[in-house]
Amino acid sequence: MLDKVELKWLISFEAVFVHLSFKRASEQLALPTSNVSRHIALLEQQLNVRLFERTTRKMRPTEAGKKLYDSTFSLLGSLQSALQETSLQTDQVSGHLKIMTPDLPFIGEVLASFVAKNPLISLSCDTQLEAKEGVVDGFDIVLSFNRGSLEDSGWVAKEIVRWPSCIVAAPNLLAQYPKPKSLQELSALPCITTLSVMQGSPWRFKEDYLLTVQSSYKVNSGNIARAAAIQGLGFAILPFHACEKAIEQGQLLEIKLDREPEDLVLNAFYSGRKYPLQKVKAFISHLSDYLRHNV
Repeated sequence: MLDKVELKWLISFEAVFVHLSFKRASEQLALPTSNVSRHIALLEQQLNVRLFERTTRKMRPTEAGKKLYDSTFSLLGSLQSALQETSLQTDQVSGHLKIMTPDLPFIGEVLASFVAKNPLISLSCDTQLEAKEGVVDGFDIVLSFNRGSLEDSGWVAKEIVRWPSCIVAAPNLLAQYPKPKSLQELSALPCITTLSVMQGSPWRFKEDYLLTVQSSYKVNSGNIARAAAIQGLGFAILPFHACEKAIEQGQLLEIKLDREPEDLVLNAFYSGRKYPLQKVKAFISHLSDYLRHNV
């Protein structure tokens, strides 16, 4: 029987059993949902037994499914640990590293210097500001911005850098509108927001407070947002380091409100909670070191 059952079917079965969801299991395994569903169907077919009861609203394991999980959980865990511990016996950084990242000003230098330092690495990089569901399948690392708490997912999140932020406006904008002193006053004024990322229009403030603002100028670039703010097109929420020079030169003024804006955080997401791949650990360490010394 063992020679007729593939290990990947059992791995998918374990993930589905834990999450009771094909979607969340696929996120944990970094596989398309269709692959996970097919693995379960093939396993059920080979064992000639139903492992899950499925309805349009929920999923629950059958008695056969519970017995299979209880029998295989410790075995799969032991096998995983043995394989990972063996792979960690080498500190060689090699293989194909696939990264998705926003087009950050420093990312080109980081990638090039990493490959130069590790010549056995081959690299594929896709620049997207926001990782869409289903797009991240097959990537080793996804770099992404966020403000506030992260949504739950099957990926491990490693904070790379955190930038304190502030609300800014140009003097000519403040000549047209009264300077806001509260979030309520700000919500009625023209603002510059992101087009798609970080939930678009709502601005996040400390303690996970969301503020819906008015915006007719939406862009997916901090540099474009800063330029628009300098022109007086709206209030903007920006990392302090990105607008510090404009504030010193009087092009922008910092607006103090009754709540502070959330920090902008760059996170690295990867799979492999207990034993991340050596190439993944090496790149994250390289990126963190670069930002610590250069940004």
